[in-house]
Amino acid sequence: MSEPSDVIDAAPPPPAPETPPPAGRSVTARATLAGTVVSLLLILAIVLGSRLLRDFDSALLPYAVATVFLAFGVAYRYTVWVSAPGARRLFKKGFGSFFSAENFRKAPTALPKMIATYLGFQKFLGARSRSRWIAHQLMFWGCLLAAAITFPLTWGWFTFTADSGAGPGYDMRVWGFKVLGFDALSVLGWLMFHGLDIAAVLVIPGASYFLYRRMKDRGAMTGQRFAYDLLPLICLIVISVTGLLLTFSSIFLHGGGYEFLAILHMVSVVFTLIYIPFGKFFHIVQRPAAVGMQLFKYTARQDEQVFACKRCGEPIDTTPYVENLRGTMQDLKLDFNAFVEYCPRCKRVLRGNAYLTHVKKGFK
Repeated sequence: MSEPSDVIDAAPPPPAPETPPPAGRSVTARATLAGTVVSLLLILAIVLGSRLLRDFDSALLPYAVATVFLAFGVAYRYTVWVSAPGARRLFKKGFGSFFSAENFRKAPTALPKMIATYLGFQKFLGARSRSRWIAHQLMFWGCLLAAAITFPLTWGWFTFTADSGAGPGYDMRVWGFKVLGFDALSVLGWLMFHGLDIAAVLVIPGASYFLYRRMKDRGAMTGQRFAYDLLPLICLIVISVTGLLLTFSSIFLHGGGYEFLAILHMVSVVFTLIYIPFGKFFHIVQRPAAVGMQLFKYTARQDEQVFACKRCGEPIDTTPYVENLRGTMQDLKLDFNAFVEYCPRCKRVLRGNAYLTHVKKGFK
């Protein structure tokens, strides 16, 4: 009879639970995936919209490549932004209200009005300063006009072709289909070929005003940073001035210095497009979510859901907005979310009383 073995076969230990990846790494992976998908979709749209690159102008290739990087950066930054608790709630509530059929039934004119006043004419800036509002409007509409012209031309979606070898007639085609015929010597023709010059004339005074203000106003100078506050304005001015100089060179100098100006203009535009997602201009992409939040607050006011201060009884904001703010503070693990129940004046009084009771008392 054989002796029992001294070695006992032990059962293999259970597998260790998988450790979830750090939150930062997960957000980065999602943002990278979103940026890659959006970039590939834009490349596909360029190829298809230019009729398999037949209408694509190879001279505009650097601009097209820059827009692909722009698409990646915007998608990447937006994904990172909406991953934060506060922005995630803003995104859900804002876009939920934006696309809500119930809100449309309650106030069918509210959304178009907010798009016009908040996104288009930015009336909230007019309440701060009329001069700032005018300057911002000049920049906004100038940049919007420039983007509406530049992007489709860069991608090969718009083309202008002469309808005959000798005449001044031109055809504007979109995705290969003729949509408009015009005389190059007419007012419409002048506007068609000088749209970017008009945009530059709008942008230069607006950007110059803000640049001057940031260099002279003490309040603006206090917290400004060169790369974040000044560089975007300088880029807009350089793009606009070099664009106007290109027109000046072709009309009055018979093309003198055109090559150098074209390269300088291209470099400034490409740099700005790549810079947009990671600088101050990113608020352009964030603003529509804020419109949704304004609609969210507006519909709550229509239902008379107003939250009153617990101390003085004065209205603070709408009840859903206050509850949303409280939820955000809980998500961020902030232990003073009860403060959202008080108006700004009562918050200052409570903080002052707490200081007198717990801090100042020790020095008596």
